This record gives sequence, structure tokens and C-alpha cells, in this order.
Amino acid sequence: MDGTLTVPMHDFAWLRRRLGIPSEVDILVDVASRPPEARAAAEQIIHDWELDIADRAEAQPDALRLLESLEAAGCRLGVLTRNTQEGARRTLAASGLDRFFDPEDVLGRDDAAPKPDPAGIQRLLDNWQADAGDAVMVGDWIYDTQSGRNAGTATVLVVRETAPPVCDSVDLQVDSLDAVPRP
Repeated sequence: MDGTLTVPMHDFAWLRRRLGIPSEVDILVDVASRPPEARAAAEQIIHDWELDIADRAEAQPDALRLLESLEAAGCRLGVLTRNTQEGARRTLAASGLDRFFDPEDVLGRDDAAPKPDPAGIQRLLDNWQADAGDAVMVGDWIYDTQSGRNAGTATVLVVRETAPPVCDSVDLQVDSLDAVPRP
């Protein structure tokens, strides 16, 4: 979602400083490992930060073209994010992209183990009664493609203007959603 379908606004360096998390440590893993009171405080900081960003979300210029073509081809579309489901739905609404996604096909970290775990993709596939071989995971970070690979789907890494992350779990790397093959 963030960076793939919407313009990225998350300042993860700020969040890491705010929560005291080193750059090489996964934020969600660190927070989950904290004692209950500290975990709850960190989760509240993240929740508030995500919702503030969600309400200001803007669609990537190429997102609408891709989603319209996939919808026209009869594809089922889902969102799997490491944000909360509430944040994902608010992001989609603010960016005007919510019309492409059934609410039950928008999954956050509160619905399934966070990426790179394949549970969220598997849940979407189960809901759609689809096979992994019929699905593609499109994302802008290594966790996206690892999640897709772990679930058995094809993977597309959208690099845009940033240096590509080291990633061996990608079938196709593109610099724009316009370069994603259509069915």
C-alpha cells in the first residue's frame, strides 16, 4: 500500500528514534518483544502515527491505471499491509482507491501475522478460493516479495525512485506500476 499504491509518507527513521529501535531491527518484532506496558505504549505511538499519515494519503499517479485495468480484467484485488486494517482502510479512502477493494480483502497486522509471513496472502487466497499460482504479490519492499514467495505466488517489486533493496525473492522488478504486466 504505502509506496506501492500511495505516495510514501512514513518516516521510519523518526519512528525508530522515537521508540529507540536500531535500524537493523524489525520494528514490529521489537515492539512485540517488549514487556506488556512498554509494548502497549509503543503500539499506541505507532497507531496514532499511522492514522495521521493515513488521513493524508495520496494515490500514486500510476495506481489508478493499474487498478482499473485489473478490475476490468475481472481480477480480485486485496491489500496486505503491516499497518493496521483501520489504517489501511483510511489510507485507501483518503487516496480514493477504496472502491477497488472489498472491505474483507483489506488485511492488516491485526488480521494475520505480518509480512514476510505468508498467512495474510493465504487468507486472501482462501477467501477467493484461489490457488497461489493464480496470484501475484506486488509491493515495494523485501517483506512484500518474501511474503509472496513464502505463499507460493509470483512477486513483483516496485522500486520507483529508490535504490532497490537486496531481494532474491522477486520474479519481476519494475520502476512503475505502469510496467506491471496486465492479464
